[in-house]
Amino acid sequence: MLEAFEHWFGKYPFYEDGYKLVTVSYPGMEHQSSVTYGNWFRNGYLARDPCACGVGFKFDFIIVHESAHEWFGNNISMKDAADMWIHEGFANYSENLFVEYHFGKKEAEDYVIGTRRSIRNDTPIIGVYGTNRQGSGDMYPKGGNMLHTIRQIINDDARWLSILRGLNADFWHQTVTTQQIESYITKKAGVDLSKVFDQYLRTTNIPLLKYSMNGKTLSFKYERVVPGFAMPIRVTINGQEKVITPTEAKQTLQFPEEIKTFEVNRNFYIESEKSDL
Repeated sequence: MLEAFEHWFGKYPFYEDGYKLVTVSYPGMEHQSSVTYGNWFRNGYLARDPCACGVGFKFDFIIVHESAHEWFGNNISMKDAADMWIHEGFANYSENLFVEYHFGKKEAEDYVIGTRRSIRNDTPIIGVYGTNRQGSGDMYPKGGNMLHTIRQIINDDARWLSILRGLNADFWHQTVTTQQIESYITKKAGVDLSKVFDQYLRTTNIPLLKYSMNGKTLSFKYERVVPGFAMPIRVTINGQEKVITPTEAKQTLQFPEEIKTFEVNRNFYIESEKSDL
């Protein structure tokens, strides 16, 4: 488990303190170099599969999730409770990375996408600053799916790996703000991700892609997005993958043959709806 996280995030931050697993009567909790554990020594989380896809029963949720906090939570810590997503969103995403390291990319995608079922979109992920108030519990699965989506936008796994490792190296043993994390990822990615962070962290709306197919013409646009949102997505048209960049304004594309099939890549956390545009 630590081997997988050292691959993704770099050196374990607390070698001088060691690593301990301490059994307790509650499910578990992260502590610097000492994870408390009460998951009954079974795979899954309290006998449940977080993704309802089978993959969650391939590993012990508490050991993996709480150990990920050694990097995100204990090495990199929030300055304000409103930014708790930095701890929990990354720890949730770490479960997916653990699966990828040990079981492959397809299983990891199944897992993180499967966790969307528990997202409520009730209140924003970021809480109220200066009041010791966290945001929505969606910070776990929605935070993880936001990070998974950002990886798709960057579409360069080597660069994404360097960003994850760089966060833990450049913010080594520091307290940080959401803005610092946003700015760092945006700079290293070379892509303006400000609207993506605004959408997923500061609203409860999931982008809706509306599209229509009329002969050789594809029309599409985003709804339920913050002003200026223009996230590129990968779609498959007639079996061929293509990148499109929808906005709030309707766009059209012409193809050399009739459009018979259109599908959005499932790794982007958006919703889609065929409509008359």
